[in-house]
Amino acid sequence: MKRVLIVGGSGFIGTRLASLLLELGHDVVIFDKAPSTVHASRIVRGDVRDAAALRAAVEGVDAIVALAAEHRDDVRPASLYHDVNVGGAANLVRAATQAGVRRIVFVSSVAVYGLDQPLAGENAPLRPAGDYGRSKVLAERIHDEWVAGDPRRSLMTLRPVVVFGEGNRGNVYTLAEQLRRGRFAMVGSGRNRKAIAYVGNLVEFIARNLDGARGRIVLNYADPPDYRSGELVARLCELLGRIPPRHHLPYPLALAAGRAFDALAWLLGRPLPFSAARVRKFCARTQVSIAALQATGFARPFTLDEGLARMVDAMRRQAAQR
Repeated sequence: MKRVLIVGGSGFIGTRLASLLLELGHDVVIFDKAPSTVHASRIVRGDVRDAAALRAAVEGVDAIVALAAEHRDDVRPASLYHDVNVGGAANLVRAATQAGVRRIVFVSSVAVYGLDQPLAGENAPLRPAGDYGRSKVLAERIHDEWVAGDPRRSLMTLRPVVVFGEGNRGNVYTLAEQLRRGRFAMVGSGRNRKAIAYVGNLVEFIARNLDGARGRIVLNYADPPDYRSGELVARLCELLGRIPPRHHLPYPLALAAGRAFDALAWLLGRPLPFSAARVRKFCARTQVSIAALQATGFARPFTLDEGLARMVDAMRRQAAQR
């Protein structure tokens, strides 16, 4: 049994991970600025920008899973990406050093590659396109310096693609909800491939790798197969009992509309659900190489299709309770 600290453990991935670790017999502590609706007795409230609070939470733990991050496209002010993602990483490794913790699993992002490197492997150049990706690159470097500081330390840096599942309100959920409500317009040809990951598989991988080898390992994380965006839309429509959209909005027109919405959002002082960034992301080919991940022999407990079905079932149950 290990005592595991999940930093950012009240969120979507953290809550699911905490539940699994408890099932496996581990002792779990959650450090988060938000309350935990599932594991209230495990929570230590605090912000990763508060070095003293983080230092107290790290005391006595065997391993740390670092999940806390500002990750939305519309975070304002943009300086929060650096304050939370970079400053928080610095506080975390400092606390780990002071407490003698030698094992960290850091959840980074494929955003470190940018949008122009399809099938990037872990050794591909890091060319982030936005503030979020740049902050993750800097946070990775901070963790790398930490593990290099002591040969007894162990660091696994995971770079997951978009993660979805029950209870999440991210990109895949938003797409499914728009399809359910009949408010979706297909943008582009639908031929670009999208790598995604089911949360049940991701947390299983993390839980099974808390006893990693010494040193540093970096792994991309995605669940095969990589659907084409049109195939993903069609599969979600099938699960939802909806007819797939027949008309496609040309990419240049959608991008122009997204920029117009960006201008409107700026005038209103609040984010809108449609933006140029979302158009670019939806139409981009977002795949990464998972050869190194597959070489670990990890057996996923769920297929990607099972994950999508579980998410849609949860959406139905939620809609029925409204």
